[in-house]
Amino acid sequence: MREPTKEDVDALVGPATPHFAPQLRARVEELVLPLPDGHPVRKYGQEKIELLERLAFASSKAEEGPREPRSRPGWEEIPSTATAHDPLPGRK
Repeated sequence: MREPTKEDVDALVGPATPHFAPQLRARVEELVLPLPDGHPVRKYGQEKIELLERLAFASSKAEEGPREPRSRPGWEEIPSTATAHDPLPGRK
């Protein structure tokens, strides 16, 4: 099998949604963990794993456009509006 690339990681992470983030996280981890610690693709994959962990408690990656202010009326009543940038707290 050939060595994984950043494009391989992006192909897994690109279409990620909150619902499937944990499954995709596992696939990215399986792809990059066999690489040596200092390998740039492993480091990149670990960054994307962190994004997927946050996305699991969000409703959108929302990487572009302005973010809704938390001061907006009703915000606290709509937890599904959390983004991967600012996800909901994890469940204990």
